Amino acid sequence: MAGPDLTQPGLAVVIMGVSGCGKSTVAALLAETLGCSFIEADDYHSQANKAKMSRGIPLTDSDRIPWLESLRDAIRERLDRGEDVAVSCSALQHRYREILREGDCSYRSGSGSYSSCRVKFVCLEASADVIADRMRRRSMKGVHFMPASLLQSQLDLLQLDEAEGITEVDASVRPDVIVHDTIAQFREQLASIVC
Repeated sequence: MAGPDLTQPGLAVVIMGVSGCGKSTVAALLAETLGCSFIEADDYHSQANKAKMSRGIPLTDSDRIPWLESLRDAIRERLDRGEDVAVSCSALQHRYREILREGDCSYRSGSGSYSSCRVKFVCLEASADVIADRMRRRSMKGVHFMPASLLQSQLDLLQLDEAEGITEVDASVRPDVIVHDTIAQFREQLASIVC
């Protein structure tokens, strides 16, 4: 892993995975632990996107791209100020992650220079049954717009390339353990002071 670029401190850690994997919980706890800002990708969806998903209709790339570009801009704003930021975003495909990586103004899309990019990814994974159960419980409580019926479409989209160096984590592990391990992994690149 490349060392920090002291001329441009700060790191964006994107906690990614399919809906229901716990990414929002982990990213929020990471932000709290680091004392940095938290970006919840769902907050950046248009009302049209949310309505579409609520009806059980998967998003298309034309729905996703403006959403991802707004997230990229929010990430860039924090990194340009030399801040760390924890982000919760599905980021299921390589091309979506490339848009988010452009939040690091020194990253060149398609360059394959993932190790020097200041946007890092941690993918939470669990069995489809575990995630579907979480989504059903969340939906019954009325706390999220994504129905369990869309889980398979997300699993079908999920694409991880070993060359990207994405950290894969068991989503059934306690969130505080995932946060501790994530901080340990990226400690030298974080601008935040962590004891």
